[in-house]
Amino acid sequence: MQEDFLRAPLAKLGTPTCRIGLSASYRPGRETVFRALDEGINYFHFFGFDTHMTRVLPAAIASHRDRFVLATGAYNLVLGHQNLRRTLERRLRQMRTGYIDLFYFFGVTRRRHLTPRVLDELQAVRESGLVRGVSISTHDRELASELLSGGVLDAAMIRYNAAHRDAESGVFALRPESNPALIGFTATCWTQLLRRPRGYPQGGRIPSAGQCYRFVLSQPAVNVCLIAPRSLHEFDANLAEIRRGVLDEEDQAFMRSFGDLVRR
Repeated sequence: MQEDFLRAPLAKLGTPTCRIGLSASYRPGRETVFRALDEGINYFHFFGFDTHMTRVLPAAIASHRDRFVLATGAYNLVLGHQNLRRTLERRLRQMRTGYIDLFYFFGVTRRRHLTPRVLDELQAVRESGLVRGVSISTHDRELASELLSGGVLDAAMIRYNAAHRDAESGVFALRPESNPALIGFTATCWTQLLRRPRGYPQGGRIPSAGQCYRFVLSQPAVNVCLIAPRSLHEFDANLAEIRRGVLDEEDQAFMRSFGDLVRR
């Protein structure tokens, strides 16, 4: 891997981290998790139900736990939310570890979802000594920037892709001096960037998933870009493309123009 493109300290946490973060939410197989380990990926994003990951990692990383970043969290549900502390304790047991690196409150789609109770729970988790940092996942750029600047969060997972680039001015350019970690997700815009938009010429150029990931990783403000392959073959193909490095100006322009078509 290109060291300057795919490996860097994880912002304020400081851990040398591969900028590709693996999620097993689409159950890519245990062999994919082992391949990721072999390829130097050390940021693993898990949810608790993704047994392909939770059954591999505890033994695989135990002897060098400090070299890995484990990210997980509790869910914002329709009729309430999971208790953050209890969820954290379950995740610790699953991974047989004494701490989680980044603990999230997932799915903050409205500002009102961050109630005083949730914020208190998040702060209690932060002060527990069982996590290195707390975060949220959200599409609300203004809220994320506000919480990061106020020191409420140590990281934020932000939607960023060729079709949704507002984070460039709304979050990345406003990054506070505390240097929180910024995690990019939905790089393929839920696969919309991999399909021909309505009215697009038949046979016209369509981005690959790997190009979508390269677009996100070409943004230096993004510390980690999450990938969620469905199989070992898909993982290998994405990684081969990602290893080509920063997109050149022509490909950047193509991705932005194609992203505009998808957005419209």
